[in-house]
Amino acid sequence: MTDRYAIIGHPVAHSKSPEIHAMFARETGQDLTYERLLAPLDGFHQAVEQFRLEGARGANVTVPFKLDAFRYASELTVRARLAGAVNTLRFDADRIVGDNTDGVGLCADLVNNLGVVLSGARILMVGAGGAARGVIGPLLAANPAQLVITNRTYQRAEEVAQQFDGDRRPVAMTLQQLPAQRFDVVVNATSASLSDSLPLIPVSCFDAGSLAYDMMYGIGQTPFLTLASQAGARTADGLGMLVEQAAEAFFVWRGVRPATLPVIKQLRGQRTNT
Repeated sequence: MTDRYAIIGHPVAHSKSPEIHAMFARETGQDLTYERLLAPLDGFHQAVEQFRLEGARGANVTVPFKLDAFRYASELTVRARLAGAVNTLRFDADRIVGDNTDGVGLCADLVNNLGVVLSGARILMVGAGGAARGVIGPLLAANPAQLVITNRTYQRAEEVAQQFDGDRRPVAMTLQQLPAQRFDVVVNATSASLSDSLPLIPVSCFDAGSLAYDMMYGIGQTPFLTLASQAGARTADGLGMLVEQAAEAFFVWRGVRPATLPVIKQLRGQRTNT
């Protein structure tokens, strides 16, 4: 039988995940289908449980259900616990394993596709919501010199920083402290770009050799990326992260790691032509 997978969210019609996983399946010779599953805002548990009982093997989870998926899973991986959210579910008989591939996806895009050296780098994470928390653990594991979290509400940044232990614990900074700082990598993990607005960070955070990375994708040159370009920084959106985290989920499900660069190139080409 062909194995079934899906992306579960609300909304979900815009998701590129079915296209991405179809390309992965063709490349690796895996027999699977991948669909979109629109769950009611108050009905995630019922929707995903019905999908599982129909014989599905797994699912990706997108907004606004990553916390619901965290609670739904019967087992959690270490990286899911660190993230406090689940974006990948694997159904194994009576086990529902919750995982989080966002951080692995971001680091893979930064290192493998964009050539960033994270070890010894100074990293600024703009935002302290679920998107930021989901990637901090893998970024810390890459041994940066410092990872700073800033947020419009400082208390949120401090709360997130305190959730991580060890020598490489993040540092929370207020927006007022940032003008005196310079960073090698600046990651926008806020939703500001969706409303065509700019996170409240100074242009002085960017150096000519730094990278500005907006987790949003498919919306062109965002105000965040425009600000970084004005400072001479390199810029990138989150399309590579999307594909890389999907590849990690594919590996979690199938035990096979697909090539990602051809998929990224094809998606970027499609976007250029539309």
